[in-house]
Amino acid sequence: MTAIPREPRIGIAGATGAVGQEFLRLLAERRFPMKSLRLFASSRSVGKRMTFGGEELVVEELARDAMTGVDLWFFSCGASRSREFASVATAAGGVVVDNSSAFRLDDGVPLVVPEINREAAVDGDGALVAPVLANPNCSTILLVLALAPLHAAFGLRRVIVSTYQAASGAGDQAMRALLADTRSALEGEPSDECRAHFGQPLAFNLVPQISDFIADGPDAGSTLEEAKMVHETRKILGLPQLAVDATCIRVPVLRSHSESVTIETEEPVTVAAARDVIAAAKGVELVDDPLERRYPMPMDTSERDAVAIGRIRESRVFDNGVSLWLSGDQLRKGAALNAIQIAESVMTS
Repeated sequence: MTAIPREPRIGIAGATGAVGQEFLRLLAERRFPMKSLRLFASSRSVGKRMTFGGEELVVEELARDAMTGVDLWFFSCGASRSREFASVATAAGGVVVDNSSAFRLDDGVPLVVPEINREAAVDGDGALVAPVLANPNCSTILLVLALAPLHAAFGLRRVIVSTYQAASGAGDQAMRALLADTRSALEGEPSDECRAHFGQPLAFNLVPQISDFIADGPDAGSTLEEAKMVHETRKILGLPQLAVDATCIRVPVLRSHSESVTIETEEPVTVAAARDVIAAAKGVELVDDPLERRYPMPMDTSERDAVAIGRIRESRVFDNGVSLWLSGDQLRKGAALNAIQIAESVMTS
């Protein structure tokens, strides 16, 4: 199986998008070891210059004949292009960490949050089990970082989650549209830029739909985003029968998703015990002093790596259970950071 060398030649597919730009920032911040870096995007971005480490890099077109000489790919170019180009990248000897939904539920493709299930990506000798590694949905990543330690301590029986997802989940242009529509609304001249990205106005509004609705089958009535959360959560936690009910809502926030979560546990759980478990968990931060107005908020978690968890309280629905509130940066831990951490966790020494 192809391995990632300690100083890989890196390619970013979708480099000009919001997540692609976050990849550049984080690779620099984390001083990710690399031999070289190439940037790829669609034909309309070819020739654009982007800065990394004080050097200007010219964006290349993502094309089949340009994909040699790269050891490690970070894909953030959409599911259809991932399906088209991932096999080309791996045939040329590269490893792909894919940020789209293209391969997440495929058998044989690890779906990884390193703090939870790094072992899904490697065998007993530490070698990669597959040349494509899938990065989960942004809301799923935030959710499972809270669920996994609670499951390890108390077991999980049911999960009810409502998400409050920022404009960043729809990309850089969607964030710009929210700003433009908000300014227009404040000036008394409503615009309609958000409809192209969210299907509805978003400034001063909530939209209870993210992606298309599913017409039939076991997920009928849910959106694709909600179904992703259900099935990805089960796969990451290794709980194929876990009962999960998700409602996904777009909110007029620029970046950082938030989630309201209620869980039923197998074993009795107290608020104090749940707080202790969260406080000791990796990738999260306990922010839970509501009487002092300390709780997770998008304004505080934007541009930060950790997912903040608070408002932990006894469930009023389940005999064994707690409710909690979390917030985390969708572009960082919800996307680019988790992908980079996947690569870091499986690189050869």
